[in-house]
Amino acid sequence: MHYYEIALLKSPFEPLTFQSENEIKRGTRVEVKLRNRTKLSNGVVIKEVEQPLFKCVNITTIQEFYYDDMMLQTALFVSKYYVCSFGEALSVYTPFYKVEESKETIKIACNIELSNEQKDAYDFISKNSTSLLFANTGSGKTEIYIKSIENILSQNKQALLLLPEISLSPQMELRLKKVFKENIAIWHSKIQKKTKETIIENLLSGKVKIIAGARSALFLPYKDLGLIIVDEEHDDSYKSDQKPRVNIKDLSIYMGKKFDIQVILGSATPSLSSFHKIPYFRLKKTFFEAEKQISFINTNLELSQTIIDKIEQTLENQNQVIVFLPTRANFKYQICKDCGKSIECPFCSVSLSLHKNNNALQCHYCNYTQPIDKFCPHCKTGTIESFRLGTAQVAEELQKTFKDKTIQKFDRDSIKTNKELKRVIKDFNDNKIDILVGTQMLSKGHDYHNVKLAVVLGIDSMLNMTSYKVREKALSLLIQIAGRSGRKGFGEVLIQTKNEDFFNNYLQISDYEDFLKDELKQRVDLYPPYLKLSRVTFSHTNHQIAKQDLDKYVQIFSNQKEVELIGFGESNIFKVANKYRYELLLRSKDPMRLVSLLHSIKSPHASVDMDSLY
Repeated sequence: MHYYEIALLKSPFEPLTFQSENEIKRGTRVEVKLRNRTKLSNGVVIKEVEQPLFKCVNITTIQEFYYDDMMLQTALFVSKYYVCSFGEALSVYTPFYKVEESKETIKIACNIELSNEQKDAYDFISKNSTSLLFANTGSGKTEIYIKSIENILSQNKQALLLLPEISLSPQMELRLKKVFKENIAIWHSKIQKKTKETIIENLLSGKVKIIAGARSALFLPYKDLGLIIVDEEHDDSYKSDQKPRVNIKDLSIYMGKKFDIQVILGSATPSLSSFHKIPYFRLKKTFFEAEKQISFINTNLELSQTIIDKIEQTLENQNQVIVFLPTRANFKYQICKDCGKSIECPFCSVSLSLHKNNNALQCHYCNYTQPIDKFCPHCKTGTIESFRLGTAQVAEELQKTFKDKTIQKFDRDSIKTNKELKRVIKDFNDNKIDILVGTQMLSKGHDYHNVKLAVVLGIDSMLNMTSYKVREKALSLLIQIAGRSGRKGFGEVLIQTKNEDFFNNYLQISDYEDFLKDELKQRVDLYPPYLKLSRVTFSHTNHQIAKQDLDKYVQIFSNQKEVELIGFGESNIFKVANKYRYELLLRSKDPMRLVSLLHSIKSPHASVDMDSLY
């Protein structure tokens, strides 16, 4: 009889021991029966162990599916660093199974000629196992990606191109398929199950050598992965908001170092952490001569007459318009009606959160609390007001003004399928749509051929969020949106803000690289990338139970060495899905000490977010 430790997939339990008369290889997927459960559970053989003192249950079924050594080692890292069970970490992977190898010879006809600047960038990333391609919009980073993929394929290895959103895949798919034909497959959650099964079979057989896709594409069964490209690496979409709360970009870097895989991060507005930690090449020169005029309007959150006039003028010239809002919902935020500033914590560089129940404003980083001010503490005269606006309302108002024009919403409520996404982008580029009103989907790298005006509404709401990354996020997003207007020739960007000085400095006078250097100075000894930050949320339908858990761990963590408790209290959104939520924030210069402390939390109501973005 053999005894095996089994990690139960999707289960928070630690590995359990089962027995079998058969020899089973490490990584094999099996079915086992758990006590009091009628349905069999899937598990993965972790290792063979000595006969335990207790009586073991037999392994019911040995399956043909298996997880290779790279999957097992990476899942083990995920379980330790992101604080989840081994089974939860393994559950995100698509396992291997045996298929017939393809005997087809791959012939790549890549006729792309790189410019001198692109060649320098390509040489730089070829010399570095992990590198950052800091490339302005329109400077041609996709061509460098394609050359890098071609090089890896010539070594008979596989390549992965990660994209932050499904919305990026249609145009990237066209460009890649033009070069790599049937050797590439697109992978994301909207693809049908049958198509996914075909892609996996072709990946295992060797017919498919390149995968381009969203987060889950990292967890496919690669036999010899030689290159991981993380496009738009600054995007927060790479961080999962469900267990395991993995940051795919960071995990790609870990895999690159651990398994000798080349990693390329690419962005026009790279994240501060990548800029600080990864060797980078700055690619500024663009293919097309473009002149951009950036204007600011100091108005409240509304479609002012200035905006309407500018849109009308653009449409009369037979050009198109995009109108951007930070979120598709009727977002609500509190700012001063006169100066546009929110109320900041005197001890942290973040905005205070509104807690209506206590009639107070509270900092989620240091727990500082103050009553709601009647007048703005900055200008002393303006009143703090709540504003609401959403894509549906903006589209409706524009349709009333421009009755004979076609206006289309471009957000996740309106675009629910890949087919619909392709149709809207095609219709817009075929000039069948005059105005596109959308959220961050608008900024995601699409090429809009005839857009000469980009209108940005509500960008101040991003500066007023309770996050240490607000300046970075707001400026990055604004640069990405601005890059959609006037890709060739003249383009205008109209920004509605009461914080013109901040945006104007880096958009027109300076450069995003200067901003990153300035921002790094602000974060020393306070925030990432100099410190590790973790958020622990306690949630329960009974708010007293959640609060008791919070109080218990606040007491435990208050006097820890090397780890600082920097804030605790009600979550920003106090009630979600009928559960009350409390949270605490921890930071440390010692990642191992912080992770160890997080693993000591035994509450079933706790959810740990390591490397929290907020």
